[in-house]
Amino acid sequence: MADPRRFRPVATELVRRARQAADPAALALALRALAWAERARLADTEAKRLLDEAARIARRHGLDQIAADVLMSRAAVNQELGRITAARRDLDAAGPIVAPDRAAELAFQRAVLHQNIGRLVAAAAAYRGLLARAGLPERTRVIAANNLSMIDAQHGRYADALRLLDDAARRARELGPALVALVAGTRAWVTVHAGRLVEGLRLFDEAAAAHEAAGLPLGEHYVEYADALMDLRLIPEASVAARSAVEVFRHNGVPLMGAEAQLRVAQLALLGDDPDAAEAASDAAARDFARQRRGAWRARAELVRAEARLRLGVATAADLRAAARISRTLAGLGTRSTAVPAYTIAGRIAAALGRTRDAVALLERAAGLARGSPVLVRLRGDVAAAMAAGLRHDDGAVLRHCRRGLADLARHRTALPSVELRAHASGHGAELGQLGLGVMVRGGSATRVLDWMERTRAAALLTAEPTPEPAPDAAVGDALDELRGVAAELAQLSTDRAAAGAPGPLLARQRTIENRIRRATWHGDARSGAAAAVVPPARLRELLAGRVLVEYGVLHDRLVAVVVGPRRSRLVALGPLAPVLDQVRALFFALRRMTQPMPESSLAAARLSADLRVSRLTDLLIRPLGVPAGAELVVVPVGHLHGIPWSALHDAPLSLAPSARFWARTREAARAHVPRGATVLVEGPDLPGATAEVRRLRALHPDATVVTPPGSTAQEVLRLLGGADLAHLACHGRLRSDNPLFSSLVLSDGPLTVQELETRGAAPHRLVLASCQSGADVSYAGDEVVGFISSLLARGTAGVVASVAAVPDVAAADLMTALHERLATGGTLARALYDARAGLDRTAPDAYVNWCTFSAYGAA
Repeated sequence: MADPRRFRPVATELVRRARQAADPAALALALRALAWAERARLADTEAKRLLDEAARIARRHGLDQIAADVLMSRAAVNQELGRITAARRDLDAAGPIVAPDRAAELAFQRAVLHQNIGRLVAAAAAYRGLLARAGLPERTRVIAANNLSMIDAQHGRYADALRLLDDAARRARELGPALVALVAGTRAWVTVHAGRLVEGLRLFDEAAAAHEAAGLPLGEHYVEYADALMDLRLIPEASVAARSAVEVFRHNGVPLMGAEAQLRVAQLALLGDDPDAAEAASDAAARDFARQRRGAWRARAELVRAEARLRLGVATAADLRAAARISRTLAGLGTRSTAVPAYTIAGRIAAALGRTRDAVALLERAAGLARGSPVLVRLRGDVAAAMAAGLRHDDGAVLRHCRRGLADLARHRTALPSVELRAHASGHGAELGQLGLGVMVRGGSATRVLDWMERTRAAALLTAEPTPEPAPDAAVGDALDELRGVAAELAQLSTDRAAAGAPGPLLARQRTIENRIRRATWHGDARSGAAAAVVPPARLRELLAGRVLVEYGVLHDRLVAVVVGPRRSRLVALGPLAPVLDQVRALFFALRRMTQPMPESSLAAARLSADLRVSRLTDLLIRPLGVPAGAELVVVPVGHLHGIPWSALHDAPLSLAPSARFWARTREAARAHVPRGATVLVEGPDLPGATAEVRRLRALHPDATVVTPPGSTAQEVLRLLGGADLAHLACHGRLRSDNPLFSSLVLSDGPLTVQELETRGAAPHRLVLASCQSGADVSYAGDEVVGFISSLLARGTAGVVASVAAVPDVAAADLMTALHERLATGGTLARALYDARAGLDRTAPDAYVNWCTFSAYGAA
């Protein structure tokens, strides 16, 4: 039991020798030992076969006390096989014949049975009774404390749970690696549920290593790890963990834990906005729980099904009755982390069915249960409270609950150590942001709407002072170098036709390295610094200095905009978002066609389509604002609008920013900047246009520092960027919409990623990125955005020029040269880019694409 992997061969040999010696007592004991080793590696069917034989031998030969031990072991295996009734029969049969000194083991197994079927109060009482006994076997003491800690955590008693685990871990070290791994996994799970997510992730890594050291399967570890990743909103990674758990338990025939893993798959399908898949997975889990007679677990699966039906718009009164019943069941178990979302879902269903009074009661019950819970449960309670207030038409209460929740979220987000985790965490506040925005828009005050949008806009990156991420450790630096090596191999393969199909292993290795880097950043120290304050309207107007700021928002799939002019602000309703996104997709399709070798007629058709889409986007997004012709604009997009080529929509200088706070900071930085005259020109590899471009720019900047292949390496470019007044990078750009922190600029030794810019804090005063898609930041739930632009502006860069699409290499040189010529005469990047774009011959397809897709960001 202490070290199943090590002693399984010993047990196998003992079975052989006992059979040879025809010793029934020795054979029954050896079979039980071998069965436990099989159980440890999830071979429960084989374990049960061995225990069935051991039970027959013990009974045939009147070995009552051995039979009792065998029955108790078989009860544990039967539970894992989902045979709860059979497990109960085994324990009942063991009761009259168990040895007095083994009675504690029988009590322990009954407690485990209670815990597995959801009778947590009875299980906790039994565990506490056992732990109070003198002379309790050490192994039983460790597992009882471990299991009790899980129940305490589910009831919100996190300090008690961790104290139990401290004692259990100390004792486990004296007993063997299997128990060490068990306690390590539980500590990680409890730490996450206590709200200490980053520490919990680190402990999960340690638990995985402990499981591997003990030779134990990782199925249960995957289930618990999926919970942690769900709380961090790392949905793809959580889905992989949950499906891995399902596969492990299915392969090994362990339906007890398999059903729990299937429930996680259903929950993750909901988070991934796939209610059809969620309904199917929750139905499967509920059927398994029903067969296993596990009522509390079945209730949780049925709750996921009810929420899926609500999302699909098919929830009925029967679903409401079921959700309300499930809520009462879960609340009765004392598990607030499951009861709060249960009452919230029941309240949502009631509201959807028009039963407002019931909805308010259910939502307020959720809010009440959430008080005093860890932050993520409190956030769910704030959502429920705000929804209830909205149904009561109490806008003041809606805002009060939303503000409280968003303040909680801000503290939680600041404690996370990486941009990725902070950006994902903002998704927890997406609904609070929408509820508050609805109140503000109904109120009609443009100033208050802008203030509210700024509370949620790009908050993960912005602190009161620009600060780099904590410096990476040596392992991360080595991994980044390794990543560049893999990129170089992939680039070589792409030019070698004979190696067609060979990149598969290299791509897998690339993903592995990226995950190593990500995990290292998850375990770092939290970033210091308070959140940046919203800029007061008077200060914003003073910084705008005659410009007009337009900040867009989305409320229930409809666009609104706040227009901040020199004298007053206005709120403008623009209509549905979907037609805008349709035009954006059509525009980018046309632009891609214009960069490809095609017949003149096809290029002309693409140009006509692009012109039409630009005109329609202007009609949808700019003309309704009533902005004076020729007014210089500062545009703050939202969500997918960050990818629009905004410069093409307004015939005047225009700059972009992730938020008004971001733009105000860049304006202040531009005002305070003392020029040092340092200009850096960087040529990337394998771009004929870049060579010509840098040569022409060198003539404009004779004192510039110029780096060309093979000297334009990532480390050299990072070193030079930090001290530059103006930097220009002419190189390939690669957008990674799956993980924008690995979007990259291709330099001579491989990719320079957003991740490296974040960790090194390289921030030139002004930067021109003559690279494909370098301006295409990726949006996240909760109005977050991550990419080169947002990362550079957050680190202190005051102005950037970049493109949101693939750009023609050679043709870009004309635009870039004109841009630098205008910069030499003074003025901002926005003004210089506008003048440079005006000089392009838009009848040429390449020039049109560059005219359309390059934009200025920030105020410098």
